[in-house]
Amino acid sequence: MKRNILAVVIPALLAAGAANAAEIYNKNANKLDFYGKAVGEHGWTTTGHSDNSDSTYARIGFKGETQINDQLTGYGHWEYNMNASSAEGAQSTNTRLAFAGLNFGDAGSIDYGRNYGAIYDVGAYTDMFVVWGGDSWVATDNFMNGRSAGLLTYRNSNFFGLVDGLSLALQYQGKNERSNVVAPSVNDQGQITLGRAGNGAKGNGEGFSTSAQYDFGEGFALVAGYETADRTDEQVAAGNSAAWASAGGSRAEAWATAVKYDANNIYAAVSYAQTYNMTREADNNFANKTDNLEAVVQYQFDFGLRPSLGYVQSQGKDLKARGGFSGGNEDLVKYIELGSWYYFNKNMNVYAAYKFNLLDDSAYTEAAGLSTDDQATVGIVYQF
Repeated sequence: MKRNILAVVIPALLAAGAANAAEIYNKNANKLDFYGKAVGEHGWTTTGHSDNSDSTYARIGFKGETQINDQLTGYGHWEYNMNASSAEGAQSTNTRLAFAGLNFGDAGSIDYGRNYGAIYDVGAYTDMFVVWGGDSWVATDNFMNGRSAGLLTYRNSNFFGLVDGLSLALQYQGKNERSNVVAPSVNDQGQITLGRAGNGAKGNGEGFSTSAQYDFGEGFALVAGYETADRTDEQVAAGNSAAWASAGGSRAEAWATAVKYDANNIYAAVSYAQTYNMTREADNNFANKTDNLEAVVQYQFDFGLRPSLGYVQSQGKDLKARGGFSGGNEDLVKYIELGSWYYFNKNMNVYAAYKFNLLDDSAYTEAAGLSTDDQATVGIVYQF
């Protein structure tokens, strides 16, 4: 995953905002900031299957607030992404964030809509890679592990104004029934594979997520999070069906913790998480259990260079058999990313990164459709 390196990586009231937002309106206790970026990006597969692809995109958003009275502020946040790598008319667009809420000062804030999950406060510590990263257990529309819909979120900073540096989040997610039916397909030999009923890989039942973090000062901070949710009937049924190699438990669960140091031009963070009946595999089946480790270290030189080194590993436990894989424990994700940004100024930067894929060819990677090849990506960014 990619995040603006100049973004403030804390679960603030208006999370995931860009650092260079342009204030376009500020009058009569109403304020509106507009931000965005245009990214020209191209990637290559450098080992195994040689390939290259364009992944250019643009992104815009706004953050607004209105002062209702001395103790109450209303706010809203919207963010939109536009793919530019396909032919016109075939380019995808998607709303990343859209939520609104009320801030009651020291009593905290509450909002509803499409937002980041509370437990993502942990994932954000290491979701700082140049190109990849944040993909061991964090995923979009995967319960509350990343951006998701139907989130009612309460946040409190500095523990009601009593403890500086202590922040809390409580979150509820309503049920989202989403199927992903597999359509019939025809291979190169003309053989037809019939479609199957979906396993609801991006659906979720009702759930709760929470996080707590403490800023010790001097650049050190610690965060921990937990979530639990019902799985949809479709997910459970798929797990009990011979047609799907998927977890069949009735509940999804995760806990995670991370620590970071962010001072003296150094950024370093490490996170660990466990998930149960929650993590989507490459073939959209759910793993029974995963152990997940991420680490990243970066240094910001005064002349604009910011090198980065990161490591990600997600190991699936008690995976179900499929294809030539007989079941057991296998790595779902395992790689090292080496890369760097170069900032001309706060609005313009270029970057490059190389992904050393540490997955070995195996019966599992073949059955699950996992790539074992290395990749490289370069890009140029204008942001405001």
